[in-house]
Amino acid sequence: MDWEKAPKLPHKVVANWAQLPAGWNFGETSGVSVDKNDNVWVFNRGKHQVMKFDRSGKFLGGWEDVPVLSAHGIKADPEGNVWLVDVGGHALLKFSPGGRLLMVFANAGRTAGDNTTQYAFNKPTGLSFLPGGDFYVSDGYVNTRVVRYSKDGKYLGQWGKKGTGDGEFDLVHDVALDKQGRVYVADRANSRVQVFDGQGKFLAKWTDVGQPWGLAYSEKENAMYIADGLNNRVVKANLDGQVLGVLGSFGKAAGTFDFAHHIAVDSEGSVYVAEIKNWRVQKFAK
Repeated sequence: MDWEKAPKLPHKVVANWAQLPAGWNFGETSGVSVDKNDNVWVFNRGKHQVMKFDRSGKFLGGWEDVPVLSAHGIKADPEGNVWLVDVGGHALLKFSPGGRLLMVFANAGRTAGDNTTQYAFNKPTGLSFLPGGDFYVSDGYVNTRVVRYSKDGKYLGQWGKKGTGDGEFDLVHDVALDKQGRVYVADRANSRVQVFDGQGKFLAKWTDVGQPWGLAYSEKENAMYIADGLNNRVVKANLDGQVLGVLGSFGKAAGTFDFAHHIAVDSEGSVYVAEIKNWRVQKFAK
């Protein structure tokens, strides 16, 4: 891929999008998700680890004392519940939109699981939902697998091991689903996206999309947005892995990135990018 010749995405940064209350700040911002009402949920490593905004950036609320050791992925499910991935506590936690804990996947004492543990993880990273509520978890920095669960939390299976071959992973950093139920896995340290059917059968790999850290499927466009954290840019690809456009570069100013870690897309096609090193989430609108 000749990145210098790649088309530029039409999105422009929305200045000062997140309207935080006086005295509030993000910490390292690890995750962002858009719910069914286009509200934007932000997961960060500051005092108020979970914050909610409408798509104009108006602050709608925040949670304190979230029982998470280190923020990573966040995802709103089809019903509007909010799921948090605790990379430091090897856990997955489901909350109501109001912040009440509903379900926990973790070992006692927050100890790590191994690649065969059904209800705990080792530095998990993200998750993604089917329309009916079943979901897939990317696990993770140490374990090298994708795990599937039913809507009510029953373990349904998994695939993956450490390696560079098809169906093998090296740092499973995020997972996304398209409208056909295909599973897209950000195989970060192998600098590729791998594509599977819902049961884990290998279908394809994209090896020329940068280094994928975060994935967000746009159903409206039937395309995948990729947070290329190594190169500090957003990449848009079709579902054959062909690059359709790029956005951004390294920097501290608005419109640039430093560790573009996680990504979400709303119903209008606006893109939200969470950054670890710049302690912020930015909105890019067409």
